[in-house]
Amino acid sequence: MKKLFIKLCKLLGYEIIDQNNFFSPTLDKELNENLSSINEKSIILPLGEVKITRSVKSLLIVFRTNTEIEIWDQNKKRLFEKPKIEYSLRSLNSLIRSINYCKSKYPNIEIKLLIVDDNSKNENLNKLEKLINNRAEIINLSREDYKNKIRPQTNEETIGNLASLYQSFELGKEQGEDLIFFVEDDYLHFEPMLEEMIASYERISSQLNKDIFMCPADYPYLYMDNVKTNILIGNKRHWRTIDKTLCTFLTSKSLLNRYWDNFKKTCEDRHDPFEKYLNEIYNQEICISPLKSLSLHLTNVNSSYGLSPFIDYKKLWYESKV
Repeated sequence: MKKLFIKLCKLLGYEIIDQNNFFSPTLDKELNENLSSINEKSIILPLGEVKITRSVKSLLIVFRTNTEIEIWDQNKKRLFEKPKIEYSLRSLNSLIRSINYCKSKYPNIEIKLLIVDDNSKNENLNKLEKLINNRAEIINLSREDYKNKIRPQTNEETIGNLASLYQSFELGKEQGEDLIFFVEDDYLHFEPMLEEMIASYERISSQLNKDIFMCPADYPYLYMDNVKTNILIGNKRHWRTIDKTLCTFLTSKSLLNRYWDNFKKTCEDRHDPFEKYLNEIYNQEICISPLKSLSLHLTNVNSSYGLSPFIDYKKLWYESKV
């Protein structure tokens, strides 16, 4: 009778929880395991089940690199004070580790990586190519192609930054099919980063019945003001609503198309703040970041735009070593 009851519950779409044995016979899992099924349902104890109505089919990652400039627009050293190529390599390595981990969990989700490189010397390009080992395409930025699209700037570094961002957004528009993740090369990522972002995107978008923006970093500057926020439950952690990001974030192709004018304006001039027109979008759409952080922005130790709180920086740095 017990076996028949379990089969009937499965047919009807119900799950049974045996709290005495801390086990679900319908899922055939211990309750401390991941009870969710990607593209189908998200189960969080004790909140129950959320049917996935907004499933993720594919992810395009556009990774921007400049292996020569230490910190754009600043005369400071980053945490650990290494040459910029070291941060680019560790950032890319941690991203590849996260991609591989995500593929092992969600093999049916197509993940594609593009690298937009701005003016790296051949020695550094060879290091990047060796690291990706034909698993991604490197696109060499031509700043000249964007000088007519960008207002005159005081230095070439600013032109390069705006141009590489412009090309990244255009690649997202041209080649993205579902989710698009824009990533800068001074972030280190925890291995489960992409798995958590994809599963949480499905759960939260299905609950809200709309596409959203996601930032993988928990930025300290967002704690400087007494701003109201909402806390949401993701796949394996909490997320909070935010109204500002830098230029590393994930969104959908539909939102990229809907707010294309804002994306273009971001790249046409050096605004104050730089992300002014991106932040305008978050007045209309929901943007969330994780608690605690899934990625670490490696800036100067005193920068409020950098190091996420409550992270073992040194451990993540050494784990990302190439």
